[in-house]
Amino acid sequence: MATQLAGASGAKEFVFEWEGKDRNGKLVRGETRASGENQVQATLRRRGVFVTRIKKRRMRAGRTIKPKHIAIFTRQLATLLKAGVPLLQSFDVVGRGNPNPGVTRLLNDIRADVETGTSLATAFRKHPTHFNDLYCNLVETGETAGMLDTLLDRLATYMEKTEALKSKIRSALMYPTAVVLVAFVVVAVIMIFVIPAFKEVFSSFGADLPTPTLFVIAVSEFFVSWWWLIFAVLIGGTYFLAQSWKRSEKVRMVMDRLLLRLPIFGELVRKSVIARWTRSLSTMFAAGVPLVESLESVGGASGNMLYRQATDRIQQEVATGSSLAAAMADTRIFPGMVLQMTAIGEESGALDHMLGKAADFYESEVDEMVAGLSSLMEPIIIVILGIIIGGIVVAMYLPIFKLGQVV
Repeated sequence: MATQLAGASGAKEFVFEWEGKDRNGKLVRGETRASGENQVQATLRRRGVFVTRIKKRRMRAGRTIKPKHIAIFTRQLATLLKAGVPLLQSFDVVGRGNPNPGVTRLLNDIRADVETGTSLATAFRKHPTHFNDLYCNLVETGETAGMLDTLLDRLATYMEKTEALKSKIRSALMYPTAVVLVAFVVVAVIMIFVIPAFKEVFSSFGADLPTPTLFVIAVSEFFVSWWWLIFAVLIGGTYFLAQSWKRSEKVRMVMDRLLLRLPIFGELVRKSVIARWTRSLSTMFAAGVPLVESLESVGGASGNMLYRQATDRIQQEVATGSSLAAAMADTRIFPGMVLQMTAIGEESGALDHMLGKAADFYESEVDEMVAGLSSLMEPIIIVILGIIIGGIVVAMYLPIFKLGQVV
């Protein structure tokens, strides 16, 4: 169906693709948001365009807009601007070539705002779900300094590295999570369908069963009686936790602290957070954003509430005249290497370079940990599953072995 948008007057608006000729007879094309074709023609006539074709855009319901989609858009926009393509035309090119209708609608909204005289940074700020403070501040700095293409290129590089880092963390957690889920389903099936069959066989023995067998049968009876409650609690609890994690700062703080304290995985999460924190601050500072203002955006970009609150304290101390390295040391959550590199960067006037080096180091550390965990987790999980499944099997065959000895 056509893309519908709410106009300022409350009337439904659509996106129209048009072609025409300007005052010099040159062929021009583009997109305009309007409530009807007559409004499109009137708007273009005022701009000196003689319209030859107007078509209402039709598109499917948009898919979710993910950070990687914004990273791709940023790279494309930076490339087009570096090539000398005007801003509005760049939005047209990127919007038409995007396979995600949701992204296309988002870009159409931003383009329409820019076309009416709104600055690009202000247009981005109207969509905080997709463009955070760090993104908008860098764009605003680029517009003010007249180097929007350069800063968009730097921003695209930052987002690509951040998304690559997230992807590595997800890949490290995906395998054990999937195996645990499959193992739970297998154990549940055994407890609900297999063990009761053994129980009926054992009831005809007329002898006392071994303790391990009695324990497994008791667990099976609990599963059979309350399987619906077990699955409801697990599914409902997971959903409730996910929603609370998104909406409650207190829950996010508790969970983020817990993640950092997990054995093995906690160190992986910590290194990835430090890599994102240093990369964010390096990108902002290198773009010419003052340190205090840069810290405003860095906390949220780290992805961890503990580091976000620490960044707020660092910002307050830096604003009162403290050095960045000293303020970071007071939080006691940054490793000594990062503090030393920050101090050297401040003294040498190359803070952005040193922070970038720290980010490179911790990103490589994350790469090595992910590779190590991938090879380490497989045998560990196989051993754990073998113990669980093997324990159940042995417990259920113990009565049979005992009966064989009696016979």
